[in-house]
Amino acid sequence: MHTDVKALFENLWQNYLSVTPSAKQVHQLLGSSQQDDVINDHIALRTFNLPKVSLEKLAAHFLALGYKECGEYHFAAKKLYAKHFEHADSTLPKVFISELLLEQCSPSLKATIESLVAQIPEDAVTADNFLYSGSHWQVDRATYESLLAESEYAAWVAAWGYRANHFTVSVNYLQNFSSLEQVNDALKTAGFLLNTSGGEIKGTPEVYLEQSSTLADIVPVAFSDGNAHIPSCFYEFARRYTLPNGALYTGFVAASADKIFESTNAR
Repeated sequence: MHTDVKALFENLWQNYLSVTPSAKQVHQLLGSSQQDDVINDHIALRTFNLPKVSLEKLAAHFLALGYKECGEYHFAAKKLYAKHFEHADSTLPKVFISELLLEQCSPSLKATIESLVAQIPEDAVTADNFLYSGSHWQVDRATYESLLAESEYAAWVAAWGYRANHFTVSVNYLQNFSSLEQVNDALKTAGFLLNTSGGEIKGTPEVYLEQSSTLADIVPVAFSDGNAHIPSCFYEFARRYTLPNGALYTGFVAASADKIFESTNAR
């Protein structure tokens, strides 16, 4: 397990950049030249509810660094369960971890995922680098396509393995933008495609959180039978609002997160 939380996030970031080339351009577009005001609101990780790689196994890396469990979420249509974690140091990113509930999936999908996870060495999951280690298996294009037909989520993890699915710009800290609408407009003007599922902006001030996101980059991935261009990772943008008690809302809104998941859908 990592002992340095900043080092963990730096490694996650560098790994994310390696398959999300647009992220650096977004960072440069939104950031102020005077100071580094692109603050990471949260990252998201994906996994399966198998004992070896369960949500709890991924969470252990963050719990060891002082994170605490703060909320749980259910996504019935996508067959997902998720939790989010926060650190006592509020300047550190929140962490959103989800897992696919394999017992709700088809026997063939479940068997495919079980065979992939079986290839992960036992000690790999607790290793310092597991959360940015990528895939520990090889899949062919046909396997990916068959997973994709049933669950985009399962296909994404099969192709990309363990890494941050997205980073998130905190709009609250940006110097040059005061609203999510302004951020979205700047992104579209610069040629970035946004996730429009459920609207460009998911959530409202009334639920204390507004979110938007780019569509995932389309980049090459190495399947066992050759390379193919598929969606990798995306960049999210979050604006949080103040609760009646004066504190900034730190949770997530399931209805909005449900649509954010679709940022990695094929286009």
